[in-house]
Amino acid sequence: MSTVPSRPTHHRRLRWQALAGFLALSAIVGAVAALAVATRSEAHNLLARPSWAPPSGLYGPVWTAMLLLLAVAGWCYWRTDGETRGFAFYGVCLLLTLLWTPLFFAGGAHVLALADVVVLDLVVLVTMGAFGRRSKLAAWLLVPYLLWLLFSTAVNAAVVWLN
Repeated sequence: MSTVPSRPTHHRRLRWQALAGFLALSAIVGAVAALAVATRSEAHNLLARPSWAPPSGLYGPVWTAMLLLLAVAGWCYWRTDGETRGFAFYGVCLLLTLLWTPLFFAGGAHVLALADVVVLDLVVLVTMGAFGRRSKLAAWLLVPYLLWLLFSTAVNAAVVWLN
């Protein structure tokens, strides 16, 4: 009797392992963000914010949902045997997302954070285009993420302006 799993079983297992990998990458980004928010400076707490900025308690749950969507989008694209270029853009999205929270909250580098999130907005659009050529679902899963990023860009810009 062979110990090698049948092709369908092996393929199914690989799909779930890949999803776990995408979720783990997003969890790392989320953990860095949570750490940055938890260690934000007293100076950050004293910043003027726009009246339409969401309450602080909303950021964690929304970012968690956005990172989950980002992970599932990457997985959906992976399932199509997606091109390397699409994954390169996806990786840049993760990296820029990873950098934004520490820059904005812990580092007090609001202008750098604004530059980061503006570039991130553009990279997400490019990623959506790359993903959409192979998986419409993967591209559409990035729409809420892009909308949240655009809102975050506006909040970041307002913080820079007001301070």
